[in-house]
Amino acid sequence: MQVTKRTQFRLFREESVHLAVSMRSLGDQAFPAACLQVQELGFDKIEICFSESSNQLKMAAVAADPETHVAMLKEASRLSAVAVFLESETDLTTFSGLVRFAQLLKVAQFTIEASPRGTPFNTEVDRLRERNAICHQAGIRMSILTRSGTLAEDPHTAVELCQAAKGVGITLDPSYFICRPGGIVDFDVTFPHVLHVHLRDTSVSELQVPAGLGEVDYGRIIAMLRQYNYNRSMSVDLLPGTLQGEDRLRELRKLRLLLTSML
Repeated sequence: MQVTKRTQFRLFREESVHLAVSMRSLGDQAFPAACLQVQELGFDKIEICFSESSNQLKMAAVAADPETHVAMLKEASRLSAVAVFLESETDLTTFSGLVRFAQLLKVAQFTIEASPRGTPFNTEVDRLRERNAICHQAGIRMSILTRSGTLAEDPHTAVELCQAAKGVGITLDPSYFICRPGGIVDFDVTFPHVLHVHLRDTSVSELQVPAGLGEVDYGRIIAMLRQYNYNRSMSVDLLPGTLQGEDRLRELRKLRLLLTSML
């Protein structure tokens, strides 16, 4: 069957994109309290984040006993985890434990940071292959985040890493292609490799601004993903420490309503 644009759009809607919220958006709250807040905001899916600075879930503890932590999570909330984000580099033993945790939760998407800018390309390819093999064995897709300060800050280098480390994809965070020295960078080359998306609004001078006041073209991003029949997840992802109290809740609710209307 020939796939027309109309057919692509229908497939995109029928298979649907899962809208989640990144738990680091509420990173100053304990995990059970953050889950309750997420439910009250109208989300039913989450992206679990592991960071050295977060008090929600400790990497070493979860990796050492993933079964117990999965049981605790299921008891604490009925929210569905659709993705895991590992914000900090860790050793392979801990990494394997976190992948096992994701597997037990039936999470299909695992995002890691690319190595810092200046890391030799081949060294990074070897690292990605090693970690992707662990994810692949667990039936989980692995992707690298397009964050400034890493090898994936350049869209073409990010794609080259994916091509060299077969099976690795991209977690697209358009904010880092908008707010950067030298101005906005075109990132269309990344779309065929996108496995996950982090979204907030961003201006050329501030990494996070209130929704509607920045340069993130949500409609175009969704339209480009439709061209590749994207049917995975997107996460509303507010940066830690940027908003508090009612301002943060208002922003999360606004982004949920805006993105839901577009999907």
